[in-house]
Amino acid sequence: MAYSLLITVREGLEAGLILAIILSYLARIDQRRYWLHTWLGAAFAFAGSLGAGVVLEATATSLSGEALEAMEGGAMLLAVIVLTTMIFWMKSQAVSIGAHLRQRVEVALRSGSALALAVLAFTAVGREGLETVLFLFAGSSTADSSSLYWIGAGAGLAIAAGLSYIVYAGAARLPLGPFFNFTGILLIVLAAGLLVNGLKELHEIGVIASLGPHVWDTYDIIADNSQLGRFLGTILGYDSSPYLGLVAAHVAYLALALAFFTLGRASGDRVARPAVASSPSERRRNEA
Repeated sequence: MAYSLLITVREGLEAGLILAIILSYLARIDQRRYWLHTWLGAAFAFAGSLGAGVVLEATATSLSGEALEAMEGGAMLLAVIVLTTMIFWMKSQAVSIGAHLRQRVEVALRSGSALALAVLAFTAVGREGLETVLFLFAGSSTADSSSLYWIGAGAGLAIAAGLSYIVYAGAARLPLGPFFNFTGILLIVLAAGLLVNGLKELHEIGVIASLGPHVWDTYDIIADNSQLGRFLGTILGYDSSPYLGLVAAHVAYLALALAFFTLGRASGDRVARPAVASSPSERRRNEA
């Protein structure tokens, strides 16, 4: 539940902030008539992501044995790659994403095409939706409880929607920088667990021939099939008797990802905040 909750809060808030930026900018320049097109683009993106999730789950249901394990292991490793890329991309774009979106809205308005705004919302929200589907699918196979897993996902989306509305309404100024830094670190920890689980799945079906010897045995302390063991297995990739290769991969990923994330944060904090793009009407007043 914790994994699915964090994923949907983070991804849902990113999608919600994108919508909030677009809608608030349209309101600011008196172009609310394009709200419907923006919402339609977002709705189609949501429906498309949901459809992709259904197809992915149906495909997994039709498989069994080694084919299913190969799909699950491959999905986990792909999720690690996408998740890691997303974490660092969002960090590099967090300062300028608002100005970038406002610029794209202006380009769409200058073209006079409502469809361009719908496509902007569709692509921006759709990217977050597809990432969410991949991450949730990758983590679902190791979930302790299927019902709690999806309850957590739904709760995360509800929290993200509420926070996004608060940001749009201006009722509170959320500390987005610290929020994304904190969740970024948590996601790196989750990605390390996915990496271990993915490698383990592929090792079990012989895709990875050897992961070295077992390095310790903590089964008597925390059994893999205990409630705590299953929870830690989903979140951290816990194994009571791990192979040396899995431990090495886990430690190496955490060390490198956290080091680059922390160094990136230190350098990113020194980057000046770009000026907010002015609206067409504001530019005309300034020129006058």
